[in-house]
Amino acid sequence: MQLTVARLGRAHGLRGELALDLRTDDPDQRFAVGAVLGTDRPGVGPFTVTRTRVQQGRWVVTFAEVGDRTAAEALRGVALVVEEDASDEDDAWYPHELVGLRVEHVDGRVIGEVLGLEHLPAQDVLVVKELLPSDGPGGTTARTLVPFVRAIVPVVDVPGGRVVVDPPGGLLASDAANLVVSEETHGDSGGETDGKRDETRDA
Repeated sequence: MQLTVARLGRAHGLRGELALDLRTDDPDQRFAVGAVLGTDRPGVGPFTVTRTRVQQGRWVVTFAEVGDRTAAEALRGVALVVEEDASDEDDAWYPHELVGLRVEHVDGRVIGEVLGLEHLPAQDVLVVKELLPSDGPGGTTARTLVPFVRAIVPVVDVPGGRVVVDPPGGLLASDAANLVVSEETHGDSGGETDGKRDETRDA
């Protein structure tokens, strides 16, 4: 089974370095020197890590097979994957496993259901079909993006068919009047967020 651990971002410098949009909580292990990573693009890779560094909170990697900026630029958007035994990861899910899960508030209210998972540059987000009061804005439902971080999604119970969310004020469409802007809800622009959920696997 393939597990996505990062997506390749912008090229850095002239020697083939690439920024990483992380999809893992353990980059030190996943991108250790000598690690070999496959990709989701046929005919591209695998790549062998020769060097990593962190620049302004963002991971930058060098591969033995990528020697210059032109080669690096051609790889932007490629997902890096590893083969993983599902039994080894207790806190990782395939995106399709999340679709259809009931979304519950920590206070017990049913909010809606998960429509999918999107990989944004800063962090993954759950796409939630939120149920609104019949006299609420936008009719009876709204599409809400919920940052997929432990502080906001503390429980993912796939066997139980639910996720539990603890949203800050204003995150939900039904609570828009109480908007609270918090650094905790915004990922670092480099793609790594404190409290990020563990890896999500490609379907």
